[in-house]
Amino acid sequence: MPSIDHEMLVAMLDRLKLTAIRDQLDTLLDEAARSDMTLREALAFMVRCEIARRDERRISMASKIGQFPFVRELDGFDFDAQPSLDQRQIRELETCRWIAHGDMVLFLGPPGTGKTHLAAALGREAIRQNDSVQFVTAATLEAMLAKAHGDGSLDKQLTILAWPKLLIIDELGYLPFEANAAHLFFRLVSRRYTRGSILIISNRSVGEWASVFGDAKIS
Repeated sequence: MPSIDHEMLVAMLDRLKLTAIRDQLDTLLDEAARSDMTLREALAFMVRCEIARRDERRISMASKIGQFPFVRELDGFDFDAQPSLDQRQIRELETCRWIAHGDMVLFLGPPGTGKTHLAAALGREAIRQNDSVQFVTAATLEAMLAKAHGDGSLDKQLTILAWPKLLIIDELGYLPFEANAAHLFFRLVSRRYTRGSILIISNRSVGEWASVFGDAKIS
């Protein structure tokens, strides 16, 4: 078998688009030798590095498309600062089974308690598990629906918003909805029913939502 020098190996990895292995080739080879890996173990080790790089790129791209406000992970959340929060419930949500079932989740509480952090972290985990996610503030959502209603593209906009497996709506209740916008919001919830999950973040209890939605009715 002909000898293969470093440059030739890098060129082959580049041709196969194995960029993580290519970029870390010397480090990976040194680690495999230092750990006395078998050829099979060394191959698995390098492939895992490649998969990790591709997963991170996929998650990063999906987060940008989903318009996440920032990157957050559950491991970075200070549960000790929120003793009333049931960490076991959050870890159960992290499994994303509720998304598979099309359930709705509410994060309610005063500002500064980490609700958006948790939502972004759960959304990122959903992407990691290959679910599509869209993140939007209530004010932006209201403007999108009102514009679509005004220019006759409401059905198209509702279809777009119904597509992600998880729709995260932040800051519900900071400002009241206009009457017609509230009606359009309920149409969106109806369109997503059984098709996908919604995670709503609000600084108001459900009992206070009447002041957010006014007299709007579901139809």
